[in-house]
Amino acid sequence: MAGAVEIRPLARDDDRGGFSCGHPDLDRFFEHYAGQNQFKLHLAVTYVAVVEGRIVGFATVAPASVERAAVPSARLRKRLPSYPLPVLRLARLGVDTRAQGLGIGRALLRHVLALAVHQRDRLGCVGVVTDAKPDAVAFYEGLGFAPLEGVREGLLVSEPLPMFLGIETIAAAVEP
Repeated sequence: MAGAVEIRPLARDDDRGGFSCGHPDLDRFFEHYAGQNQFKLHLAVTYVAVVEGRIVGFATVAPASVERAAVPSARLRKRLPSYPLPVLRLARLGVDTRAQGLGIGRALLRHVLALAVHQRDRLGCVGVVTDAKPDAVAFYEGLGFAPLEGVREGLLVSEPLPMFLGIETIAAAVEP
């Protein structure tokens, strides 16, 4: 895969049928529900990574909120009000098996983090929340994400772990 990566919003006529990231639930979401959530229900927006006209990855984002008590940083919790706080939720992230290991996931995540900074400046945003699958927790921890406080209780070990990355950390990483 030699071409440059373009990241753009999903288009209605994008061919999603040949995409496979190795996780059937993510593949099913991307093929059957990403377009519906974006174009019909207006619940989320899916961004696609395209190389030489082929979709090689996607990231779905939606606005969300968290309670102050769930924010992992005590320092940040002290500064925030006690009502629901706006965040950008990274709802889904997948990279086609033929493009894994080429930096597509990192490029998509960087795009999502830039969207969070944009949201901070336009609407308000205190960070990004994602539900990390067990095999992706170390990846997100390596980027600075921390588990949300008090929301793991009662979950099975195989279930996703809600994780948070604060907007100050994000801005330092993506702003020049």
